[in-house]
Amino acid sequence: MKKVKKWGASLLTACLMIVMTAGCGGNAAPSGTSNQPAAAGGDSKPSYNFKLAHITPPTHTWHLAAEKFKEELDKRSGGRMKLEIYPSSQLGTEADMVQQIGAGSVDFGLITAAYLSSRSPSFSAWFTPYAFPDLKAANEARHTDVAKKILATLEQQGLVGLDYLFAGQRVMLFKDKEVLKPEDMAGLKLRVTPSPPLQDFYKFAGASTEGLPLPEVYSAVQTGVIDGMDMDLDATITNKYYEVVKYGAVTNHMVWPAVAMVSKGTFDKMPDEDKQIVRDAIAAAADFSATTRAGQEEEFKRTLSDKGMKIYEIDPALFGPIMKEFDQKYGPTNPLIQEFIDTFRK
Repeated sequence: MKKVKKWGASLLTACLMIVMTAGCGGNAAPSGTSNQPAAAGGDSKPSYNFKLAHITPPTHTWHLAAEKFKEELDKRSGGRMKLEIYPSSQLGTEADMVQQIGAGSVDFGLITAAYLSSRSPSFSAWFTPYAFPDLKAANEARHTDVAKKILATLEQQGLVGLDYLFAGQRVMLFKDKEVLKPEDMAGLKLRVTPSPPLQDFYKFAGASTEGLPLPEVYSAVQTGVIDGMDMDLDATITNKYYEVVKYGAVTNHMVWPAVAMVSKGTFDKMPDEDKQIVRDAIAAAADFSATTRAGQEEEFKRTLSDKGMKIYEIDPALFGPIMKEFDQKYGPTNPLIQEFIDTFRK
């Protein structure tokens, strides 16, 4: 009888342990920012809590595109894919963000092609002067073979390039000198993103360049440290540069793409169906960005004129010698840059 009672007590203890184990985490999802699988049933699909980082303020075109990406992920996945967005360099510099994406602590990034050209030289191709007549043509170019080949160079860095998102084309802002031809820039000191192809474009015209961080640009032009800058109309408004510069030459001499990328570690773990949802969602965001931005061009010009700036255009033909010098310098350095120039230089 004692043996039966003892055996019964042991059985009861074992059952309780099984129940407690099942209730305290036997089906717990793995930790991390993404790929949190649903707990029930063999037919369930994984759910995700993604993070995305970028450098622009919430009013900028790229942040609006990130919000569109978030909306598309949620809609196309039936609510399984959630996205937290960290704008305005909240997670650090672009170098910091790329490191975090590569390590998998951040899932997605919208990183400028200008920065990426320092890590993968073929991205310099996008700064070929006057390669595209307008933003629509640039947006269509993202579907070409050479554009896709440039994206593919990121894989060796633990990154997957998904697509390109365009902000406005580049314009020139000058504090107190109306530049009407490239020669007028001789001797001027201009803030230019610290990327060799962008800086060389201005050096070919005789200007000197400074790679100041964006937060320092306003005060630098206000105090005369620099004479102007390479910028886009969107950022000219959001950063209130119209308060410190008088002239805006709408040259549209280069496009300004961000590269939408995802951690390779995150992406490789996803089923093909979910990978396609991500690709389709970012493609919708990219089209939204380019279409929305292209429609704002005249509005931005009027806004800046109303703020007191003189907005004018410079004939692209005047930059012919600079285009030739750029092509001769950069084409031979990389086969993808040469293919890009051959494809789009008409």
